[in-house]
Amino acid sequence: MITLKGNTVYLRALEPEDLTFIHHIENDESIWNVSNTQTPYSKFLIKQYLENAHQDIYEAKQLRLAICLNDSDVAIGLIDLFDFDPRNNRAGIGILIHQINNRESGIGSEALQLLINYSFTHLQLNQLYANIGTENEISIALFTKFGFELIGIKKQWNKVNDLYKDEALYQLINTK
Repeated sequence: MITLKGNTVYLRALEPEDLTFIHHIENDESIWNVSNTQTPYSKFLIKQYLENAHQDIYEAKQLRLAICLNDSDVAIGLIDLFDFDPRNNRAGIGILIHQINNRESGIGSEALQLLINYSFTHLQLNQLYANIGTENEISIALFTKFGFELIGIKKQWNKVNDLYKDEALYQLINTK
């Protein structure tokens, strides 16, 4: 049995009931610089996305999961595998805990550990990578905690409020 459940959180597939939560996240301008979003999304488009969320990772080339506390089915964050490349056994990984009061509480660490284990054990990936703004100290600390190593800096990679910001590329190689 594939377990995506930890001591505090579990990861689950997206459901139609997540429409409002995802709409809120995708239209929260305060996090657009993290997700490289530049325009708002309509509920109609997100509903279409959710209707296709049943596609497996080999078909969609991505996997987006809701992060939930063990005592609730309500999503408090999202964690993604993106740019899934089965030929080279790699994928990008990203995480977002929406409410600030849920950040730096161990929720993100547990969710990231669950998805790393799933990626290496069940998908047999060789590597995961994360693109993180060099000023995002919290995300850098989270990913390096699990062994992600800095492999390069993309200079002036993202334009944020008329300023160009550097983005770091972190990589985790499966050593098992």
